Amino acid sequence: MLLEELKGIAEKEKAGRKQICVRCCMSAGCMSSQSAEIKQVLEKAVADRQLGDRVEVRRVGCMGLCGQGPLVSIEPEGLLYERVTPENAATIVETLAGGTTSAQRGDLTQPFFARQVAVVSRNGGRIDPERIEDYIEAGGYGALHHVLHELQPADVVVAITQSGLRGRGGGGYPTGLKWATVAKSKGERKYVICNGDEGDPGAFMDRSVLESDPHSVIEGMAIAGYAVGANMGYLYVRAEYPLAISRLQIAIRQARQRGLLGDALFESTFNFNVEIRIGAGAFVCGEETALMASIEGRRGQPRPRPPFPAESGLWGFPTLINNVETFANIVPIIIRGAEWYAGLGTEKSKGTKVFALTGKIKNNGLIEVPMGITIREIVEDLGGGAPDGAKIKAVQTGGPSGGCIPAHLFDTPVDYDSLMKVGSIMGSGGMVVMDDTTNMVDVARFYMQFCMEESCGKCIPCRAGTVQMYQLLNKILERQATIKDLEQLEELCDLVRNTSLCGLGQTAPNPVTSTLRYFRNEYLALLQPETGGYGVDAKQPADAKVAL
Repeated sequence: MLLEELKGIAEKEKAGRKQICVRCCMSAGCMSSQSAEIKQVLEKAVADRQLGDRVEVRRVGCMGLCGQGPLVSIEPEGLLYERVTPENAATIVETLAGGTTSAQRGDLTQPFFARQVAVVSRNGGRIDPERIEDYIEAGGYGALHHVLHELQPADVVVAITQSGLRGRGGGGYPTGLKWATVAKSKGERKYVICNGDEGDPGAFMDRSVLESDPHSVIEGMAIAGYAVGANMGYLYVRAEYPLAISRLQIAIRQARQRGLLGDALFESTFNFNVEIRIGAGAFVCGEETALMASIEGRRGQPRPRPPFPAESGLWGFPTLINNVETFANIVPIIIRGAEWYAGLGTEKSKGTKVFALTGKIKNNGLIEVPMGITIREIVEDLGGGAPDGAKIKAVQTGGPSGGCIPAHLFDTPVDYDSLMKVGSIMGSGGMVVMDDTTNMVDVARFYMQFCMEESCGKCIPCRAGTVQMYQLLNKILERQATIKDLEQLEELCDLVRNTSLCGLGQTAPNPVTSTLRYFRNEYLALLQPETGGYGVDAKQPADAKVAL
């Protein structure tokens, strides 16, 4: 497709827009609360009031404030309605005709929205994710045309490198360096994989991006393919995300019909295709070598590295693997420039990060903030603090691979290095808030149970070690443990971390070690006092350390 055709589609879409747009969130969260029925009620109300000449009702993706959904917004008025129901949805349309509404009105200028910087989420809550025309109107596929006709593959790699983008899947590996390695690798063919196997408890960042803006990920993958010399891409998405899979299937079909996937893209010599692979929900398949085994039709188990996927990946060929959020950053970097992106965030952690903010917090939902913002700003300003006057005790970041950060460290900047210093990690973006009613030993047991059940069983340290740690945590919570059991738990943490084959086992002890570091008194209080424990009145410094 020629660039002129893209421009023509965009102009036609803009010309056809109505004066007022009623946007109805139809991501998974709101759809589970009847947003599909709400959209039908809104459309009927517009027709009944004969407002169709100036009002349109549009299906959109995630608006972010998920805990207050279903959400409906009115543009250009900038109004937001929260907890909309099929019963009161029609009254929202009444306000457009000069009437009143019984729907609860929110505020788009509140800190939850005002403190955010939309890069990955730029189209969320604005475009219809099932219409490629909406994406094109928003500038979609212009970046792909630009790189194919104005940049060499090496130029694209340089741009991504200079942007400072680091992989958003959890490890934070420099994206440009990974691309450069794959680009230099020799092979008859190369592959691009988008890792959409998001499995952390409480995390839904990637799911939201795929549901709200699937074309941004597809376009990012195509640009990556051009940069590294790959002509085939795979989107690996877990089966628990049926809406994301459905919208990806629609997006791929539409892109092919428009000539934006397939052969000779934009009349260039570059060919690129994308296919979806559906995972069965194994958490270990988020690890890149296990993910590739799953795509190849084998059991999803990790293998030792090296060789790394960049040199010998899918079917033995050089393979580039990035996660959903990483690919969604590519188009803005190409369009707005590496220098612009590098100007966001901190010196070593550039850009923005999407988080799923959940738990004991008023504003549950999806946020995108610049790197370097503090935990306190996220929890108190965007999150609104704990509900019902409770006191926030800790925040857990990084999912089962992360750690629990106590309230007295909430001034810690949210960046890769700072979070590691306090015993946690960035992870893929889960952020679970806990109040003062939370038992931190129980939190550690919850995550250990998750890792135990999700272990693939290939290596003994993870397979057996997580079971033993879970049993010890159970013993402590049942008040049957002694100080020797606690010492054994710490020894097991060290052993599993240093001897497991892949990241699942290597990071499984993190929730335990972080809670021992900052909430050791809660462990000591549960030990048997008559056998060397400390009893329920035990006192221990809040920052008591264990080896991390």
